[in-house]
Amino acid sequence: MAWEGAGATLSDRECSDFAVIPSCFENGSVIIKAIWYNPVLDLFARSVKQGPGVYNRAKPLGFLSLATWPGAKHTRPMQGFTDINRTGWVARLPLPLQPWLLLARLDRPIGIWLLFLPGAWGILLARAPTATTLWLIALFATGAITMRAAGCVVNDMWDRDLDRQVARTAGRPLAAGLVSMRGAAVFLALLLAASLAVLLQLNRTTRMLGVSSLALVALYPLAKRVTWWPQLVMGFTFGFGAPMGFAAAANAIPPALPALYAAAIFWDLGFDTIYGFQDIDDDALAGIKSTSRRFAHAPRAFVGISCTLALLCLALAGHFAGLSPLFYPALLPAAGHLAWQVATLAPQNPAACLAAFRANRQTGLLIAAAILAGRL
Repeated sequence: MAWEGAGATLSDRECSDFAVIPSCFENGSVIIKAIWYNPVLDLFARSVKQGPGVYNRAKPLGFLSLATWPGAKHTRPMQGFTDINRTGWVARLPLPLQPWLLLARLDRPIGIWLLFLPGAWGILLARAPTATTLWLIALFATGAITMRAAGCVVNDMWDRDLDRQVARTAGRPLAAGLVSMRGAAVFLALLLAASLAVLLQLNRTTRMLGVSSLALVALYPLAKRVTWWPQLVMGFTFGFGAPMGFAAAANAIPPALPALYAAAIFWDLGFDTIYGFQDIDDDALAGIKSTSRRFAHAPRAFVGISCTLALLCLALAGHFAGLSPLFYPALLPAAGHLAWQVATLAPQNPAACLAAFRANRQTGLLIAAAILAGRL
């Protein structure tokens, strides 16, 4: 079965890499763009209800036939790159659930890790009793899942029109029309209610910090429209787990806390700049600002400075927290891992940038291990 339209036919082999996204309609015509084919994106194609044509299913999880499209045309395939997990566990769930899980980015748990790890650093640095530490880590892990999902929903609600202009994000559920704004708002409310239930388990200081972080969550998507530093705003947002974790375990705001928060901010600034290199061309066309674009002329220097500042702030936090001398040599593997990311940075290779971004889970775990060593 091929994609068929007036004046455009693609073979079975070509169809395996193609789907249609709703944003591609122009005056009753459809422009076929290359995004990844899989059961999840097949759902995207089947959800299209716009225009005068009709979509017919050809195979249960197979290709679709474009029929009766007046003036339909086939443009040269645009080789897009997406970080949607095309073969993961979400694709094996019932189709009606898939858009919601993709909206929450549950197909890509790296964001959960990167939100959770600064909180874990704070908890470990406070050196609370073991039972308290384990309980708080469990709570923060749960909160990272719900708040990361909530942040993604807020981001996609703000950016749905911009996302349609970027190859990597064009298949996101709001941009692709799979989820309505009203549905997204209800989903967001449920996620925030779950996050509140976690927050209420913590002490008063941490609750106050948690409520104040909502402003950052809401405003981050605006940053890319008004400043070249949205990755720094993201650092303040994702790094907020560090002071919250410390406050939850110590019920105080000691001198080590600002240094730990700064470390999380600079770490996030580095890896989120790497992440932004995936979209640098599309962002330029859409007018989206980023540190990736701002420092495209010196990517390794900028990311290297960010990582160096993160390590210096971590060392300072360990000093103020009274960690043992073991902390500093134990921090060297994390430093080496960051140095490897900088040395191998390839801004023109989206897949390599995504891999380097994801490697920061290991960096965060190495930092947590260094803090544990410093408690000995």
